[in-house]
Amino acid sequence: MWNETAEKMSRVEMRKLQSTRLRNVVKHAYHNSPFYRRKMQEMDITPDDIQSIDDIVKLPFTVKQDLRDNYPFGLMAVPMSEIVRLHASSGTTGKPIVVGYTRKDLAVWKEGVSRCLTAYGVTKDDSIQVSYGYGLFTGGLGAHDGVENIGGTVIPMSSGNTQKQIQLMHDFGAKGLACTPSYALFLAETIHESGIPLEEFQLRVGAFGAEPWTENMRKELEEKLHIKAYDIYGLTEICGPGVGGECECQDGTHLWEDHFFPEIVDPVTLQPVEPGKQGELVFTTLTKEGMPMLRYRTRDLTALHYETCACGRTAVRMDRILGRSDDMLIIRGVNVFPSQVEAVILELPEFEPHYFMIIDRVNNTDTFLIQVELRPDYYSDEMNRMLALKKKIADRLLSVIGIRPEIKIMEPHSIERSQGKAKHVQDNRKLL
Repeated sequence: MWNETAEKMSRVEMRKLQSTRLRNVVKHAYHNSPFYRRKMQEMDITPDDIQSIDDIVKLPFTVKQDLRDNYPFGLMAVPMSEIVRLHASSGTTGKPIVVGYTRKDLAVWKEGVSRCLTAYGVTKDDSIQVSYGYGLFTGGLGAHDGVENIGGTVIPMSSGNTQKQIQLMHDFGAKGLACTPSYALFLAETIHESGIPLEEFQLRVGAFGAEPWTENMRKELEEKLHIKAYDIYGLTEICGPGVGGECECQDGTHLWEDHFFPEIVDPVTLQPVEPGKQGELVFTTLTKEGMPMLRYRTRDLTALHYETCACGRTAVRMDRILGRSDDMLIIRGVNVFPSQVEAVILELPEFEPHYFMIIDRVNNTDTFLIQVELRPDYYSDEMNRMLALKKKIADRLLSVIGIRPEIKIMEPHSIERSQGKAKHVQDNRKLL
């Protein structure tokens, strides 16, 4: 373990530490962030009302729109002279989310990533190819700093330029790969097409995150790259990758709750749910100086488990992200998550893990089309075979999601590959 004291702390000790840190961060936010001071005053709350971690339910929620409304620096809780780095989200749906970090914040971020990498079995003797995007996106520099912090060797490739990615991964003998799972699949395909035997690569570990992915996607990656594929979780608003990561047991993502306190709430009522029950993930940063977040609604849907893991860690484990509450599609009255569609596609051996969903509305009725690639060995111009495969996947999707989509079988390599976060959905109803 990278930090055995923190990762194996007893529940009583953890709650005591969390209580101390919550009191401190609430005082810091109240006295140094006009936004949080106003929010707390509106609820008639002062820092004195927060005495233990159990009092967190008294605090206001924070949502993404709050960050946009205070763009760019309105949520900073220290002078800009103490902010040593800025990161931001892509801002594809409006103004970008801007986050500032002090030196201490960067040290906490490195600590989180270091715990994840160590849990994956990465050591200072390993080289890691970082193929997340560098720049304002947190993925590249977050993974980069974590590798350096444990003494490993960084290969700072960033995303794109796939042929060079493959060449240097082979020539430099990279032991690990850090990127989105969708881009890792693209790299695996490119390796296969390059003619370079997979046995000549030294990869053994993948740190994949920045988008939801399924257990079947893990199996696909492990089989195609001959690695162990691990989830690394994070989000720009909290710190980036390193909020949590899996261990060798691959039985949930450990969240580093001494720095990032997680809650699960009902996304409609916003009331806490019981441990093990599914709901929306909410985070409070317990040690962040530059831009503390109180009860930030991630919109990610998951559950938390507090039993000690078989690896010995007591840090709470999070289930795979089912999807985002704001990414859920309602099609003909049925709730559909892209991750459910992906799981079905990946369990059927005839299909590649590449798909695209198009939702539209014709004559006041929702239409639901899924384009999905066949593997080359199964592609044929025999209509009966293609019709049978369309029926097979449509029937399976009906049984899982409760609605039968129209299926369009695509030729191998015809769906655009992603070099970052994959785009799987086009909902034309929103354009009406």
